[in-house]
Amino acid sequence: MFPKEVPQENESGSQEYEDADFAEPDKSETESLPQPVAIARADALVTNKKNTSAKASDHPPLKLKPEKGLTPSGLPKLPKGRFADRELSWLAFNQRVFEQAQDKRLQLLERAWFLTIYCSNLDEFYMVRVAGLKRRIAAGFATVSSSGLTPRQLEGEISRRSHEMTENVYRYFQEVIRPELDKSGLVITNWESLDDTQKDALHRYFRNKVFPILSPLAIDPSHPFPFISGLALNLAILVRNPSTGKDHFARLKVPPVLPRFVPLTKDGVENDPSGKILAGEKVNFVPIEQVISAHLDHLFPGMEIVESHEFRVTRNEDLEVEEDDAENILTAMESELAKRRFGPAVRLEVTEDMPSYILDFLTENLEVGPSDVFRLAAPLDLRGLNYLHDLDIPQLKYRPYVPVTPAGLAEKESSKSQDIFASIRAHDVLIHLPYDSFATSVQQFIVQAAHDPNVLAIKQTLYRTSGDSPIVQALIDAARAGKQVVAIVEIKARFDEEANIGWARKMERVGVHVVYGMVGLKTHCKLCLVVRQEPDGLKRYCHVGTGNYHPKTARGYEDLGLLTVDRDVAQDLTRLFNQLSGYAPRSTFHRLLVAPRSIRDGLIAGIEKEIANKKAGKPAWILFKANSIVDERMTDALYRASQAGVPVEVQVRGICSLKPGIPGLSENIHVVSILGRFLEHSRIYAFANDGDPQVWIGSADLMHRNLDRRVEALVRIVDKDQINYLIELVRKGVADTTSSWRLMPDQQWVRVKTNESGLRLEDIQGTLMAKASSRVVGRSRS
Repeated sequence: MFPKEVPQENESGSQEYEDADFAEPDKSETESLPQPVAIARADALVTNKKNTSAKASDHPPLKLKPEKGLTPSGLPKLPKGRFADRELSWLAFNQRVFEQAQDKRLQLLERAWFLTIYCSNLDEFYMVRVAGLKRRIAAGFATVSSSGLTPRQLEGEISRRSHEMTENVYRYFQEVIRPELDKSGLVITNWESLDDTQKDALHRYFRNKVFPILSPLAIDPSHPFPFISGLALNLAILVRNPSTGKDHFARLKVPPVLPRFVPLTKDGVENDPSGKILAGEKVNFVPIEQVISAHLDHLFPGMEIVESHEFRVTRNEDLEVEEDDAENILTAMESELAKRRFGPAVRLEVTEDMPSYILDFLTENLEVGPSDVFRLAAPLDLRGLNYLHDLDIPQLKYRPYVPVTPAGLAEKESSKSQDIFASIRAHDVLIHLPYDSFATSVQQFIVQAAHDPNVLAIKQTLYRTSGDSPIVQALIDAARAGKQVVAIVEIKARFDEEANIGWARKMERVGVHVVYGMVGLKTHCKLCLVVRQEPDGLKRYCHVGTGNYHPKTARGYEDLGLLTVDRDVAQDLTRLFNQLSGYAPRSTFHRLLVAPRSIRDGLIAGIEKEIANKKAGKPAWILFKANSIVDERMTDALYRASQAGVPVEVQVRGICSLKPGIPGLSENIHVVSILGRFLEHSRIYAFANDGDPQVWIGSADLMHRNLDRRVEALVRIVDKDQINYLIELVRKGVADTTSSWRLMPDQQWVRVKTNESGLRLEDIQGTLMAKASSRVVGRSRS
């Protein structure tokens, strides 16, 4: 998960979200929690699990009542309660993120960083998923999810678990991480603990760096309750007029441009105290809100400061663009972005010492209920620990890893650029990020294309990228050089909409043909097509990937990509780009599966073929690696495969609707999750195919949004060595010898790091780093 740029998969490490699909209700809203769903014990979210055994026998499977009758296709009906709830499964994923922070084998600042990931993930979850759930409840939609929960039941369970988990996270920070930071020289210090000399240094810092940019807002009959922006840190301040004795309330926003912690050494405030810490000196890090609180008299001269307390609001920041009614998607999106910041509040975080009368004042004006209030130990917003993680203190972080040029592009590392087109002409190139270098593979492919006089055209999809992206600059250079450049820009990429609009307009100004996605669909596929004039005619060079064209996240996301000049793939991409930029609704493809038309059906056809082969006595197996598995039809197809005796091995990072180990339904399904230094982001779908394995990679997860509401692409791998590499990659991930979380028959996720002899299990990411490094002569293995 987990590159430092946040937010994640939208750069946060966090997932992206869409409104869930719901089934028609067949139960009353007032009914109790449906028993067959077995939700209450499903995801084992508490920190201290009663049963951490990795033996399936210690986790009795859920009991689901068999259904009578047949489906319209003549198959036996599958039991109700077979789908795990999407939202609660996501919370279980975030619990696994928290468990990474509890892994004492990791370096201290990396453990602190996983706390920031947890908090960033939960922010986005509330901004989108919980906000959407509240919107449905307010609108009176009492539809039941595929897990059997009504919206109100689900809201209550999310609230209970979120409170429990977040309280555990903050307690762990205070009781474990904070003391360990102190021992390492990074002392998070309260204002009251400072001596006079230290306070004097912060007085000067406040006057020179902080005071000029603060804007206190009074609240009285002439000053109504102000708008509180989402995710900002604020101070709720009570002041008293000494002349009248009357109390007044004020709000002060802590400017996000200020550092979250002010580093204070024996020489005063320093911008970068890394050197002092490396030299063995202890450095005090004072939360900026405490520095401000200690100087409120400067902001309210003549008034008595009674008290102040931190708080933070989370708002509904999901966008709703009625594209069918919008003459211009770009204009509609810009309008919605302007409204986003005014969405209703869905969560209020306050310090645990905030008195009830101030809390009541906030909840009344923000219109949040008691279940939406999180009382937490200061400091609030642990995302601020990113500030400490950014310090240059190598002994408290992961050992540096330098990616290598993919073996198919260069026999050895070189400072000189290789002729990437010659390499691709020689053979297909499989790229495995971040072990292989994005800069010397995908980025170099596009940059070389931009500057090659023989290249006539470049077509590319862009879902997310960085503001200073060399990819965007290469497309601009290509357009300036007179090449035909088409960029399919997805301006509905959640939380990157504004940035995408900005650099898309920049490309338009230099002549890039920018297409702003398709009405009703997000363009999520990762594709690039380069048309080059060569002595024997035009050649089309292709890249199909699983991850964004984003140089920064490419250093932290695990992804796959294929570079090829294969005619079938080239023809497929040509047709798909024509479909995206023009009108070609009935395109057919050779080596691609494309959503929303063919990915679900294509993968289900692969599953059904494995079932038929198993029944015919032929070898059969299914290997899937994805970020999330939610789609009911896909889930049911995997259940059918298990019932037929087909081994189904699944590696899933986040949400999983499968319930493995249920007799008669899923005893042949094995599900694991791997979280680590890198965010496991690639998608691989592999089938035994009667001894001729069929393997697909691409951008699509097995979710409604991916299969029905996005343009996604999977490409079939044909090179035997690459097929074997990808199959082995998934097999290694799900193996009992690999450290992972395993989904047990009772729906508990259990982390398994050692075998029965107590020996440490294999860290697959460490193994892949070592193997990549071994290709470089003289590089030590990490």
